[in-house]
Amino acid sequence: MKFANLHMYSDVRPYEVIRQISDKTFEVREMTAIIDPNFKPEILPGGFVGHCTNQADQTYFYKSDEDQPVIRIRKRKDGKWYSKMGRHIIANAPRYFYDFNF
Repeated sequence: MKFANLHMYSDVRPYEVIRQISDKTFEVREMTAIIDPNFKPEILPGGFVGHCTNQADQTYFYKSDEDQPVIRIRKRKDGKWYSKMGRHIIANAPRYFYDFNF
């Protein structure tokens, strides 16, 4: 459990686990995600303004960002992890996803 990715509707932001406080509390910090310069979104007319047909192909490079604040996430009775920002999903890899369709 090295990462606690924040899921916000369709977008996802990567958070790294800094420290385990207890079985139900972790300290985490948001990471910087840099989009692969080779990825170019293909936007077709439609939807709100356009529809991105290849958004599942987007890739990012990640790095720690010590300028970001450390926050706590807590495991609730339902087994899900939450912070003041929303729901986090514990993972072995960081994940960033931007939904180009909104």
